[in-house]
This record gives sequence, C-alpha cells and structure tokens, in this order.
Amino acid sequence: MKAIVCTDYGPPDLLQLRDVPKPVPKDDEVLIRVRATTVSAADCELRRFDFAPWIWLPMRLAFGIRKPRRRVLGQELAGDVEAVGRKVTSFTKGDRVFAATGIPLGAHAEYICLRENPQTGAIATMPSNLGYDEAAAVPYGGGEALQFLRKANVRSGQRVLVNGAGGSFGTFAVQLAKVLGAHVTAVDSAPKLEMLRAIGADRVIDYAREDFTAGPETWDVIFDVVRGTPSGRMVMRLTESGWLLMANPGFLQIVRARWAARGSRRRVSFTASSGTKDDLAYLSGPVEAGRLHPVIDRRFPLEQMAEAHRYAESGQKLGNVVVVVA
Repeated sequence: MKAIVCTDYGPPDLLQLRDVPKPVPKDDEVLIRVRATTVSAADCELRRFDFAPWIWLPMRLAFGIRKPRRRVLGQELAGDVEAVGRKVTSFTKGDRVFAATGIPLGAHAEYICLRENPQTGAIATMPSNLGYDEAAAVPYGGGEALQFLRKANVRSGQRVLVNGAGGSFGTFAVQLAKVLGAHVTAVDSAPKLEMLRAIGADRVIDYAREDFTAGPETWDVIFDVVRGTPSGRMVMRLTESGWLLMANPGFLQIVRARWAARGSRRRVSFTASSGTKDDLAYLSGPVEAGRLHPVIDRRFPLEQMAEAHRYAESGQKLGNVVVVVA
C-alpha cells in the first residue's frame, strides 16, 4: 500500500510517498481503507518535533530519540471497513467509519488497523450526512474541543471566548459552545472573521486591532488555542469562578496562569484526553442536525502531503486541511 513516511524530524520535504506492507487486523482490530485524512498543527509539530522544553524529553522518548519511531503520521481519518478481527462485534465489512487514531498515529496511508476499543483514540460510524473528506476532519479537532468544553461544564447563558478560533480546534469550539447555549466571542486574524461569523460566533475580534485582555470585559470560559497570549492577563479576564482552558500552552504560560489564579475560584486547565467512541457519537448528533459543520479550507491528494504540511503550518488555514487518499 501507499503511505507517507516521515524519514526524520524536520521540514515537510522529509515526507516521502512509499510502498509499505499492508497491515493485517488482529483479533480485536478493524482494517480500514482510508478515504480521507487531515493535516493538523499537531502533525506539523510532530514532524518538526517542535515542543515546549518541559515535554520535549518525554515526547522524544515516546516517538523516537534520533528518528521518528512512528513514521506514518496522521491522527484522524474517514473510510470503509475492509476486514475485522474475529473478536470484533461493533463493525462489519463495508461500514463507513471515522476515527481518531490516538498515540499510534498512522492515518496518512491507504490502510490502517485500529483496535475496536482502543485505549487512546476512537472509531465510530460516520455521520450519515457527511462525505469522507468532511467526516475525516471531525474526530481529532471536534473530540478535543468537546473534551475541553466539558471540563469547564459550558452551559446555556454563559459567555465563552475562543482565542485562535479560526483553526481546527477553534472552529469546533465555537460551534460546540453555541450548541451548548453559550454566547461566543471568537478571536483571530481579520481574514478569518467572516468565516467565524458564518459558523455562529456572536462577536468577532481582530486580535491585531483589539487586545481582549486589556479591557474590563470578562468571560465565564476562555479557550486559548494559541501560545502567545499572556496567560496571567487571560486569567484576569475571567469571571469569579471562570475557567481558562489552554490547548497548547508553554510551561511558563501554565506557571503564570496558575499564579494569577491563586487565592481565587478561577480555574486553569491545560489537558484533555483524546476523544472516545461516546464523544464521536455525541458529535454525530449536532452534525446530522446541521448545527455542527467541519470547516474545510483546502484539499490535497496524498502525494502532495508535503504541500499540505506547508500550508497547514503557514498560519493562514481556516479550519481544516484535508488530504484525499482515495
């Protein structure tokens, strides 16, 4: 089968299209013919190995000291079940599924084997109203955004701000917060504001023209997807018992946020587990009801994976970059 192999840590040109052995499902695994996958900011970080110093060493031990141990990247996909192991009961050949791979990665290939009930990641039947390219963009970004918002118990009537709202996590967070009944402020660059209004943001802020941390306004939840905003100042823009959710913080951001929140009822969270099968089932509900739409910016064929990576890390993408595998 064809797969994109990451031969070393570094620039996109290290990604190579190669023939690799087609996997065979174990007793508890499902073999999926991948129809579409995505390139996320996390895929680009893994390729570059661009991580904060406090997690650099454990990540290097997990993914390979000198070269990548997991050489096929990709964290989400949509496709068809081609075969199942003898102990699998939830899926049969021909099922249309979408999945988050979790730590094993491997979605940037024509085929992948995933456990029916993995410890990390999840697999579920696709929403009936989506094509493969749209469905592939839901599990990782949608699942992570859902986990964060649930941690803060976002509910009707609350005020939620999403900082860095124009990417994969952000576009799902904006829409899911609206599904949960919140009033949503979306912060990003000017070219992304029209799209953010279109997906339901009640208010949009161009970060180049307005600093939301500098005014008197407060929010019940701030979901920060970018790393550059001063975390201590974000904490001070929370209501008395508000939550700061940080999807991609540096070590100093965590320390400053915790310090700013000391002695108050404000809470800071910077971790969320990967989506579960129940999360994928939950996401299918608003997707099929037309209340949650995966935002697709560009589509690339598998053989143009390096170009997809370059665009995904350019800072220009709106929502998701999809790679069509078949």
